[in-house]
Amino acid sequence: MEAGEVEESDLDAAVGNLLGLLEWTGALDEGGPEEETATDGREHRELLVAASAGSMVLLQNDESILPLSAESLRRVAVLGPNAAFLEPQGGGSAQVSLADLLSPLEALRERLGAGVEVVHQRGCDIHRTLPALRHAAVIDYFEGRELAGEPLVREEVRRLHFTWLGVPAKGVSLEFSARVRTQFVAEESGTHSLGLVSAGRSRLFLDGELVVDNWTKQESGTAFFGLGSKEVHAEVELTAGHSCEIVVEYSALAMGGLGGLTIGCLPPQPDDLLERAVAAAADADLAIVVVGSNPDWESEGRDRKSIDLPGRQVELIEKVAAANPRTIVVVNAGSPLEMAWADCVPAVVQLWYPGQEGAQALAEVLCGDRDPGGRLPTTFPMRREDDPAFLHYPGERGRVVYGEGIFVGYRGYEKKRIEPRFAFGHGLTYAEFSFSEPVLSSTEIKDDDNLEVRVVVRNEGARAGSEVVQAYIRDLEASVARPEKELAAFARVVLAPGEEQEVCLTIERRALSFWDPQKGDWVAESGEFEVRIGRSSADIRASARFELL
Repeated sequence: MEAGEVEESDLDAAVGNLLGLLEWTGALDEGGPEEETATDGREHRELLVAASAGSMVLLQNDESILPLSAESLRRVAVLGPNAAFLEPQGGGSAQVSLADLLSPLEALRERLGAGVEVVHQRGCDIHRTLPALRHAAVIDYFEGRELAGEPLVREEVRRLHFTWLGVPAKGVSLEFSARVRTQFVAEESGTHSLGLVSAGRSRLFLDGELVVDNWTKQESGTAFFGLGSKEVHAEVELTAGHSCEIVVEYSALAMGGLGGLTIGCLPPQPDDLLERAVAAAADADLAIVVVGSNPDWESEGRDRKSIDLPGRQVELIEKVAAANPRTIVVVNAGSPLEMAWADCVPAVVQLWYPGQEGAQALAEVLCGDRDPGGRLPTTFPMRREDDPAFLHYPGERGRVVYGEGIFVGYRGYEKKRIEPRFAFGHGLTYAEFSFSEPVLSSTEIKDDDNLEVRVVVRNEGARAGSEVVQAYIRDLEASVARPEKELAAFARVVLAPGEEQEVCLTIERRALSFWDPQKGDWVAESGEFEVRIGRSSADIRASARFELL
């Protein structure tokens, strides 16, 4: 500002933004903002189930294998590395504390009832580092980095993975240490792997004996935003049913502000995991394979090397599908994957990272209690090389050029006439909808007018369901290169069988515009436009034209 490069009014505006946020959150009130709390009431869980089901995308449903009917099933095989342990959220600062988590396996057993035998096999593992131990434990926080004196705060935890952004608990400073204690009972005898990854120093004692030392010496790793250590682990022999005490001590980084600790545990690994899953599928009426990813592979601070399913999951799907053609694949991952294996199975459900009640929502969607309400917010390619960004990533010498320009996502696929695996906006439903021809508020609009598009949607099916009506715009006379279609508006409707509803979509001037870098502004050129109404970018049901004067 003193150099004249920034006006004082610009600085005032920036400070005003910060003060506005502080005022909105209550940080400027006497006593500061309200203390963060967690609630776990029935109404909250019902809302979370609805949100998870509403985001779930039914990608494929050949021969209407879904929804399931418990009355027609005798035995169901629930398989895969994410079947018994749902991944509710991605890694990094997206993580929040959760209440007790139901697994897809548990939720399906409960929903299908005692009349259906539900068998389970992992099939394979996908851990990059040892999976975080899911076990009831207590953690004590101490002032200072040497675990000295009495603990200031004690908390009960259920998953032994911690990311601390700022102070770890009220009344504890950034210079802290912690001790985690749990009584662990092995479910099976054999060699167990115990490990530590930490942003800070850590060490693990088993029945008082130091077995994992990540305190004396550390090597840098990629976890915890690049501040974490490489994993240090040890193998120990445990007996099924025998209780042992695990104690982990942790000391925060000297820099403060960020810390992390993962206490990993891997039980004995049979050599025939995949074969057991295939055998279970072959002896079942139906197989549900829950595959996907976890924060080891999808996390803030690092990228994936590929968009394949990690581990032997592709092989698991293909062999299970060969053993049982009635195979449903549920994908518990946060981003697009290569899905050549989808040709082998009749149904694919994109579960995403569905939150705390994701397993309950999955069971209800699979059994038809709820309609899968999600639509794809991105494009799933046939293969990685088809993506518009493929030629430009990872770039050269640490520099990435966004060379695809405006032709990102579905715009790039359509420009190059490349068919995706699943298009932007795609998502199936248990209902069956028809669309009327669109009716425009006018065939000629002025520069400052909005265009209203009305479409009647009717549920022609026998089940209630939701539909997302999508409006795309095409500029027929553009003076610059523009996509074949650009999403301009959308609306969701929920209809009972035989019910119909008029949907009104508003097309604003901005939706007709492109950015002109020479003018430094959005430009909507006069001329003819087409509005296309559909269920996805690749499933257009009707269109109409209008002119911008």
